[in-house]
Amino acid sequence: MSRGANAGFDRHITIFSPEGRLYQVEYAFKAIAQSGLTSVGIRGTDCAVIVTQKKVPDKLLDASTITNMFRLTPRIGCVMTGHYADSRSQVHRARIEAAEWKYKFGYEITADMLCRRMADISQVYTQNAEMRPLGCCMILVAIDPQLGPVLYKCDPAGYFCGFRATAVGAKQTEANSYLEKKLKKRPELTFDRTVEMAITCLSSVLSLDFKSSELEVGVATKENPKFRTLTEEEIEVHLVAIAERE
Repeated sequence: MSRGANAGFDRHITIFSPEGRLYQVEYAFKAIAQSGLTSVGIRGTDCAVIVTQKKVPDKLLDASTITNMFRLTPRIGCVMTGHYADSRSQVHRARIEAAEWKYKFGYEITADMLCRRMADISQVYTQNAEMRPLGCCMILVAIDPQLGPVLYKCDPAGYFCGFRATAVGAKQTEANSYLEKKLKKRPELTFDRTVEMAITCLSSVLSLDFKSSELEVGVATKENPKFRTLTEEEIEVHLVAIAERE
């Protein structure tokens, strides 16, 4: 445990340091970066896309059982970055909240309400001493009946916001500045272009050439508003298109 300026203030989650910082919440953000994965989300004209790395840590594991993409409701999907166990816990809670909303009000929860609810729950974790913040970050995508494609991010501090494009994880700073440059001129983002921009963003910040088995892509489009993940064959088509362009 490091001593000095923050002595004792990182022991208790509910205690502010003299500089007004909550160290445990900051450590939760560090835990997300330590996971070694980077995820990118981009909102296109008629679609919303999330892309993340797929790392299989052991040769003996069944790769089809490892995923960071989750369907929360038929229309809302998310990518989780950070601690895997924490991510699954948050996904489970999000599904419960969505099901309760449907039961109470008789219609599907919207992505912004679900993200707000998850952010409210995360914020409570930063207040109570018997809980710790979850070391994971959720990026939600959906096709909203009123708003069209939406992209939201919810972090361990309980902050949530809508984005045109965002990145989270080990290389989030580099990925965010890449996306800012690309989206500065507000290009016309068709479905293929959005998917390819997200994959190119990941491969350029990580300096890697991906194989289709090393990526996961989740999409929701206006033609098919249900959230789904692309198969390896579909990802391969996009990878070939990127290679031909370059």
